[in-house]
Order: sequence, then structure tokens, then C-alpha cells
Amino acid sequence: MIGAGHAGLAMTKCLADLGIEHVVLERGVVANSWKTERWESLRLLTPNWQSRLPGYGYSGDDPDGFRSMPETIAFIEGYARAITAPIIEDAEVTRVRAADDGYEIVSRGGDFVCRVLVIASGSCNLPRLPKVAEDLPGSIRSLSAMQYLRPADIEDGGVLVVGASASGTQIAWELQKAGRNVLMAVGEHVRAPRTYRGRDLYWWMDQAGMMDERYDMVDDLVRARTHPSLQLTGSDDRMTLDLNALGDIGVRFTGRLAGIVGATGQFSGSLRNVCALSDLKMNRLLDQIDQWAAAADLGDLPSPHRLDPTRVEDDPPLLIDLEKERVRTVVWATGFRPDYSWLEVDAVDHKGRLKHDGGVVEAPGLYLMGQQFLRRRKSSLIDGGGEDARDLSNLIASYLDDSARSGSRRTGGATAK
Repeated sequence: MIGAGHAGLAMTKCLADLGIEHVVLERGVVANSWKTERWESLRLLTPNWQSRLPGYGYSGDDPDGFRSMPETIAFIEGYARAITAPIIEDAEVTRVRAADDGYEIVSRGGDFVCRVLVIASGSCNLPRLPKVAEDLPGSIRSLSAMQYLRPADIEDGGVLVVGASASGTQIAWELQKAGRNVLMAVGEHVRAPRTYRGRDLYWWMDQAGMMDERYDMVDDLVRARTHPSLQLTGSDDRMTLDLNALGDIGVRFTGRLAGIVGATGQFSGSLRNVCALSDLKMNRLLDQIDQWAAAADLGDLPSPHRLDPTRVEDDPPLLIDLEKERVRTVVWATGFRPDYSWLEVDAVDHKGRLKHDGGVVEAPGLYLMGQQFLRRRKSSLIDGGGEDARDLSNLIASYLDDSARSGSRRTGGATAK
């Protein structure tokens, strides 16, 4: 297995429970991406109680709180110790290719051969930057959300935050609060209240079964797998962080960034329509929750309510001279993508995505973990790793039982070369 994040650790626990021998190759250390590729103030979007992994969960006294990065790292490290995961650290994989009845793996921790390979290397290995990022003038600093760490690192002056999903709204909030003048380019996003009718939004989605919706039950799976994350944040006061909250502290908004010519940004005129569509989607979600709550007969609950519509200008500027606006930094909160540049197997499409059916890759003995909507709507969350791992570990066991193997041991590899 490649990757010792929460998804890889969930799989190693399930494989061990089935008696399948394996090793985990980790490019750095356990929870490496959490330690090296997240900004300092980031907290999990899901409540503490929702961090559920096979045989492991939250045991503190604040189940409705939201973990900080150090707390998240400690949780994942604790899980690795609890299950005695067979991890080889500092073993970045540089090459994988098909071999007789399996795969050959070249890594900085040694070379291996295996019958089955599970890729749990994450979905956020590289920033997904739009092509327009190449046209940003050299006088303006360019940072991805992976490179951004803290407001103190950002030069005084204006900041353009591109993207209005969870990462963009959180970064814009703390930069504006730290005294920067933030302009946000708003594209497609999904607005959501942090709490609704006295409960956390994720409590409702969990109880109503929305998070368990399977990949083979949705009409447009490609769309479901590329849908923006909910516009949420984890905070002690359980605030709803949306464009209205950002506008209240002085963040200004434009439409989607469409182009840059010289130092002039060109922006879409669809801002109001994009926000109206986001409001519509949010209210449809709340309608679903209300319908489920009525059928579940949960007793005395606060009455249904809706947030005020998103407040934006009718005619936001289409052209903005970034230098005149004293924009010194652009933060690209435009999403992430996995990196399979080391995978020499014919199972990657033209967009760099692994071709798979619920984590079963289009190559014999190759499996995938930890991607958005892999097998369920919650697949990319810590809470989704366990059930996906149980499903796929059973499929791996069946694959091994049907495959030719020597001796009586059930083994998926890997064997050092």
C-alpha cells in the first residue's frame, strides 16, 4: 500500500483483520500531508465525533468541537500506533509498473514486488491551478492554498483570493481579519449553514443517510466526484462562514477570474447568478433535511428556517487593475488533484485521474482509497475511510483467493526485491 494517511491506515487495519500480509510505504511520516501541506489555523470541517475509523474513534470531552491541525495529526498518529501499522517511512514511491502476476515498486525505502497494490496517496497532492495563473505578472506573488501558511507571511496590501469554497472562504476570512484588503473571485460554490435547527449540518446529513449515498446510485458520478466542497469552517463559535459573513468584515467580491492581460484581471459577470444558484442548492439540501426530520419524528425541534440570500453587487467590476488596487498577492484556492506521475500502468485518463469502479482500478490487483465519492459521498472524509476499506479489503481477499499463489498463506505482498 502507498500512503499512511487516514485512508491507508483504515485499509491496513481491515487487511490485517483478514490476515492479509502487507506493508505500507509512506513518502514521509504518518499524517505527512497534514504536517506539511496545510495552513496553520485550519481545523477539520467535520465534528470530532465524526472521526470514526475501524476500531478507533474520538474519546475526548468535546465531541461537537473541531480538531486543529496538531490534534488531527495526533489522532492519526495514535491510530497508527494502536493498530501497529506495518509502515515504512521515508519511502517515497518513484515508479510502479506491472510485472508478472503483480507489480514492481521502486521507492526510496527499497524496491518491492507485490500481488496487490492499494494506492492511498491522497487526492490533494498537487494544487489545481487554472491556466490563467500563468499570466499573473511577476510583480504579484502567487501562492496555492497548499503553500499558504499564515497571514504574517503575506505582504501588506491587497490580496486576491481565487475560489470561494471551504479553503478560499477560510483563507479570505483570516487575511481580512489580519488587516489585509481582500478581494475574492467567486466561482461555483456550495453554500451551507454550520448549524441548522439546533444541530450541526453534518449531524443531519449523517443521520438522514446522505453521507452514505453510494457511488452506483447517483445519476452523474463524474459531477459528484468533482463537486466543490461545502462552504464550511470549523470554529469554537460554530459560525457560518459564507459570503455574507465575509462581506460583513469588508471582503469585496467579483465574478470568476477569466483572464489576466498585463496587470488587469478580467472577471465574469455571472457573480449574482452563481450566488443565486448556490443559495438554491443550499435550500434544496435543507428541504431534504426537513422532510427527513418530519418523517423521523424527532420530537420538539426548532422550526425550519432559511438564511438570508447572498448579498453581492448587481454589477460587479469586470476589469480590475490589480496593481492600482495594490494587490500584492494572489492565493489560488482552486482545488487540488492527485499525482500519479510515478504510475506506469495504463489506468490513468487524459485528465490524470485513475480509471476505477468504486476503487477497483482498471488494472488487475490495483485498488484506490481516499478519493472524493470513491464508494460513498463521505469517502474523502476521515469518517468515510472505514467503510470503503471494509468493502475493498473484502474484494482484495476474493481477488487473492481466485489468483494463483504459492504456499498456503494469503498474502498481497509486498516482498523486498
